[in-house]
Amino acid sequence: MTFVITEPCIGTKDTACVDVCPVDCIHPTKDETEKFDKEKMLFIDPAECIDCGACEPACPVEAIFEEDAVPEKWADYTEKNADYYK
Repeated sequence: MTFVITEPCIGTKDTACVDVCPVDCIHPTKDETEKFDKEKMLFIDPAECIDCGACEPACPVEAIFEEDAVPEKWADYTEKNADYYK
């Protein structure tokens, strides 16, 4: 199981989730300046995510969900997160 970042992150890119992630699976970070500026949102690497849940309450726009709890209207974000890391 993994967590997924969804549509409310678009344009926000608040990195509070990055700060609390113990395995560094949320990117791009502000340190990745070029990538951070290019992307409209952040993404969680499903292969690296340890399902700790620390990121979910840290998100100020409630954009992060457990994979099985992603609202239907944002279901395609599960694949978008995985695709970012391919």
